[in-house]
Amino acid sequence: MKRHGAGTGRGGRTSLAMITGLAAFVLALIMAFVKIEWAAAPLSVFLLFCLAAPFYPCLGFYLPIVSRGNVDAPAVAVTFDDGPDPITTGPLLNLLKRHAVKAAFFVTGVNAEKNGDLIEEILAQGHDIGNHSYRHDPFLMLRSYGTLAREIDAAQTVLHRFGISPVAFRPPVGITSPKLADVLKDKGLYCLTFSCRANDFGNRRIHGLAGKILRKVKPNDIILLHDVQPRSDRDADLWLHEVDDILSGLKHKGLQVRPLAELIGKPIMTRGYHNC
Repeated sequence: MKRHGAGTGRGGRTSLAMITGLAAFVLALIMAFVKIEWAAAPLSVFLLFCLAAPFYPCLGFYLPIVSRGNVDAPAVAVTFDDGPDPITTGPLLNLLKRHAVKAAFFVTGVNAEKNGDLIEEILAQGHDIGNHSYRHDPFLMLRSYGTLAREIDAAQTVLHRFGISPVAFRPPVGITSPKLADVLKDKGLYCLTFSCRANDFGNRRIHGLAGKILRKVKPNDIILLHDVQPRSDRDADLWLHEVDDILSGLKHKGLQVRPLAELIGKPIMTRGYHNC
């Protein structure tokens, strides 16, 4: 019977969690010989790491995570989560076309199902699409292995209808868990997060979005933005203006916007899938 735990990541590599846990255990044994009360200290620190690690998208504690590029050039990639959206995706695609930028869209299965025409347009314009789960449950990593697997599978099934098969999975809210390593390994996917975001809370806070990104963006950053409708039509216009300012600002800073797959040296999806 197959066990699902936190021991190894994709490809059977020992995870940082396992290495840290073993180190904490050995250190606790050594400290116990000195003074028994001290033995709890390294184990407590390890427990705190376990509790905090899922909330750091760049930290591959439980599994290997791609969060930055690896090109020897002043380049970044732009990604959009949670779409497609009937209000924002169309104008966003026009803006990206005007800037000659290829982005990556991490879509949810439920939104892809509702807005198939937008998925087709995203692909027609040469952008990549990744798996962002089916329903975007923010507590998905607290669910069982089976629930997590079904969420990923359901999104894959929807996207297969468009002739693609994503190989990159971005977890909702960027949170990871020990179970995710096993699920992705079983599905042949890898985990991809981000290294630069504005904490826009899914386009709930869009004022000053461009400034927040441009002040901290660095070469090889994977920028996280959202492709969902803000609170009002007026805010939707403001959001598009902010994205425009980000793309213009990146050029002004001498940063090329490259396709995500090119920046990280790994495909985001494969084309030509046929659901028989």
